Amino acid sequence: MRILLFTGKGGVGKTTLAAATAAALAARGGKTLVVSTDPAHSLGDAFGRVLGAEPSEVDSLLSAVQIDSRTLVDSTWHELRDELRALLAGAGLDTLDAEELTVLPGVDELLALTEVQRLAERGPWDTVVVDCGPTAETLRLLALPEAVSGYLTRVFGWQAKGRRTRVAAAVRKLGTHLESLRALLTNPAVTTVRLVLTPERVVVAEARRTLSSLALRGIAVDGLIANRLMPAPGFWRGSAANWARTRRTQQNAVLAELAEAGFGPELVTTVEHRAAEPVGLPALLEIAQELYHGFDPLSGNGKPVTPLLKIVEDGDGYRLRVAIPLRRDAEVDLARVDDDLAITVDGFRRLIALPETVRPCRITGAESDADGLVVSLAAGERGHG
Repeated sequence: MRILLFTGKGGVGKTTLAAATAAALAARGGKTLVVSTDPAHSLGDAFGRVLGAEPSEVDSLLSAVQIDSRTLVDSTWHELRDELRALLAGAGLDTLDAEELTVLPGVDELLALTEVQRLAERGPWDTVVVDCGPTAETLRLLALPEAVSGYLTRVFGWQAKGRRTRVAAAVRKLGTHLESLRALLTNPAVTTVRLVLTPERVVVAEARRTLSSLALRGIAVDGLIANRLMPAPGFWRGSAANWARTRRTQQNAVLAELAEAGFGPELVTTVEHRAAEPVGLPALLEIAQELYHGFDPLSGNGKPVTPLLKIVEDGDGYRLRVAIPLRRDAEVDLARVDDDLAITVDGFRRLIALPETVRPCRITGAESDADGLVVSLAAGERGHG
């Protein structure tokens, strides 16, 4: 079973491309579910029908569902929270403390992700295509399993010690579930991301930051899609031709900049802008043909961009390579946090567990190259050199 996550800056057309990909997969004979976690609820508009909280059939092998995270909070989280609050109160906390400790940050996004996992694992689907929210919401969503797991450890960890076995069991159960979510997201054989952008400099800049953030989280990107490319100027006549030619020239320049940064035609697929809004299966299948040219949509557009730790000896120390894509002007910060390396790229932070070999070492420097970040470590007292 495969999971494809579509994300991108708001307004770039990711919902349409997710729907088109799902339609193409179903047309090739695969039982496909397309899920939207986007609060905009526009997936139903792409198919020209109303979608609900449970999968409904769009075609013989294609189903669709619109997740409403607020409904999940109302129907699911309150029950879980009440149970945990009762356990904490029984462990010696007063009612007010227990109430405060059961308000988890981002619980609505977390439940949406949990629902995607439930549908993927319990349904008969060969592929689940997920229309995620805009990039910022998606990054927060994908970071939640790790973030909330750390939150539980810090806040509830002390309560889960000693003889408070009921609290310990409850926290362990939730922690196990969060770890299963993280494992699902970071398994490139199962889950990959398709990053949608329009060929504009502001959008591309955000897309490149998103690539770094996803790599830091261990989530594979198997393709970039440049959507709404202006049709070739030869199709235009009269005064509109000059405008179209100028616009296409600007878009080509942006695509050329992407290629210079290592994202050439073998990694980036283009889709032209259409005069009419694509609604319904025939229009979506037409887009899929332009996008995949009849090939399997699961093959992706290029090799996954995934983080990779590699250690090589360097004199009396080591060089640790972290394979994350970095822009030339990226703001990078490194810090040592116990046995972890804290990497912050353009405001996105990730703790990466250091291999046991280099844990006693200290950081003495870092540099970047075409393959990512190279951290120099020297034997001696741990810390930041």
